[in-house]
Amino acid sequence: MARLARLSIEGELHLILQRGNNAQPVFQDDADRASYLQTLAAAAPACGLAVHGYALLHNQVHLLATPAAADSLSSCMQTLGRQYVARFNRRHGRTGTLWEGRFRATVIEAERWFLDALVFVDSAAERAGLGAVWPWSSTLHHLGLRRDPVITEHRAFWALGNTPFDREAAFRAQLSRGLSSARVEELSQAQHKGWVLGSPAFLATMAQRTPRPLAPRPRGRPRKTDAAGAAPGSGSD
Repeated sequence: MARLARLSIEGELHLILQRGNNAQPVFQDDADRASYLQTLAAAAPACGLAVHGYALLHNQVHLLATPAAADSLSSCMQTLGRQYVARFNRRHGRTGTLWEGRFRATVIEAERWFLDALVFVDSAAERAGLGAVWPWSSTLHHLGLRRDPVITEHRAFWALGNTPFDREAAFRAQLSRGLSSARVEELSQAQHKGWVLGSPAFLATMAQRTPRPLAPRPRGRPRKTDAAGAAPGSGSD
């Protein structure tokens, strides 16, 4: 079976995963993490990618972002891969690849999924056992504890309140409530497999913008039909 093409649709919210090759660490220390963020802060606006959330874990990176053009996401990730890996290899005296073959991404419906997706990203470090407020994520920005130059706040984040204080308080409450294990699994599977998350109407709209399949086909063989097109035993006669 041919590998499913990565989905990237301009102007839509994307949930992205970049993992280390063979689950190996992609950050040895805070200097590496600072180097990655420095590269991301320069590459994202240059490529037309608005970053709304991020989490740098030991062996993977989660991003929540909106590309301005169809190639904005891949262009930014290629720049990150080229520049950050070169710095990492020089600093640690190594050669060769650092990232798993290609990053993974999916499109999600912002109006329905943005807040859950942001909590998913900003709580990734806690799920990995790194603490509830991991400094190498966008959590501190969204809680109002620092201004992060990497972050472009999404319109759905602004909808949380009329003032920064209102928005930060609303997000703090949502982050404290967290996500159910089922919700985490749903987001994780969509991110990993590239299936779109959204309402039927949203999927129908996205289907008009890309020929790529947006959801897995139903399991099992299709039902057989007779010459008239009716399934056996359907009572259509």
